Amino acid sequence: MLDADLAELYDVPTKAFNQAIKRKAERFPEDFMFRLSQEESDSLRSQTVILEPGRGKYRKFLPYAFTEQGVAMLSGILQSHRAVQVNIAIMRAFVRMRRMLVSHEELARKLAALEGKYDSQFRVVFDAIRALMEPPKHRRRRIGF
Repeated sequence: MLDADLAELYDVPTKAFNQAIKRKAERFPEDFMFRLSQEESDSLRSQTVILEPGRGKYRKFLPYAFTEQGVAMLSGILQSHRAVQVNIAIMRAFVRMRRMLVSHEELARKLAALEGKYDSQFRVVFDAIRALMEPPKHRRRRIGF
């Protein structure tokens, strides 16, 4: 998760959020938090089609990205009631996401075992099931009606 998104969830300005993180930098090794590269940051920014005019609306520094462990470590730094509730919600979301990934892997393993067990006449069925298991391809929204 990005620092600006987390700061918004915790209801603090991104600058204050990052200052709190820098004061406790020893709690955030590279596998807990890292800074995006310029290319990654530009890629995120290019997602916004129209940029608002005005001075001071955009970041001077590259954003930080937090892993699941980094988000967990935030609970020791941000100690408001809201921070505790947000942290609990985020951790639950990570747990749900991990469960979904594990169940998907399990299904793929079972499908591979079945495919090896049965002959080629069921290949079409197995191919169709695999196609359904793939994540949807990103479709561009049409402009207009």
